[in-house]
Amino acid sequence: MVGTFALSPILAYRLLMLRCRGIGFPFGPRARPWALLIVVTTAIVSTGAGLIVGAASHQPLAVYAGIIVPSGLWFINVPPSRDRDLRPRTRAALLTLPFSRLYDRMGDDMQDWCDTRLRAASGKPQWIADAVTYYSDQVEGRLENERARADLERWRESITHKTGIVRLISRDTTPARLRTVLQLHPATQNMRRYADGDLLRLARRLEAEALNELYLFLTYVYRLGYYKLPSYPYKPPVLRKSRHTAEVLNAASAE
Repeated sequence: MVGTFALSPILAYRLLMLRCRGIGFPFGPRARPWALLIVVTTAIVSTGAGLIVGAASHQPLAVYAGIIVPSGLWFINVPPSRDRDLRPRTRAALLTLPFSRLYDRMGDDMQDWCDTRLRAASGKPQWIADAVTYYSDQVEGRLENERARADLERWRESITHKTGIVRLISRDTTPARLRTVLQLHPATQNMRRYADGDLLRLARRLEAEALNELYLFLTYVYRLGYYKLPSYPYKPPVLRKSRHTAEVLNAASAE
């Protein structure tokens, strides 16, 4: 029984981490109580099931059969597959309540994690570009998934391109230069109608879009499992310039 109770939490922990992979971190500040409840309850049920099997078979080693109980975590719906899973009305549905609450709290932890990093980068447009470079530099060397690397690079280029245009507008660039730079990236090609109009409105729109894309970048990184990344500092170290940002500035200076 002691062996079963000692092994079951370890197996439950590992399976819960695997089950939540790509969704969130089950042991974050808000999700941790529900995750611990699931792990401890699984250990208790495992020990009880092993005791019943051992008593029925009259074989002491049969108690270890309870170790198979944590494998049931693999078949639990995380996130819940239906809205009714969040409002249990039957006894059977009560069994999924901890997992529904765990999913909700994982979402809260991810929101807090992303909001903290957005606040640190939202002071100036250049901080947004520096922040996405800061996080990307820490992650890209550890990514084995080519699709994930391509998605992060796409967001990074778009963010640095848009913040580069905001910086050009702040330098009182000419409409001709601005139209040229807008054509350098598909995300801004349809914005050329603003080049001869309200430049401040264009700058605000580009900065808002860059912040939104940084949020998407951060949620993607968090779900990939990089939830221990340190927050972007207000006074960052010297970072390498984005290649796309260099192209934007060179194109503007060439006009």
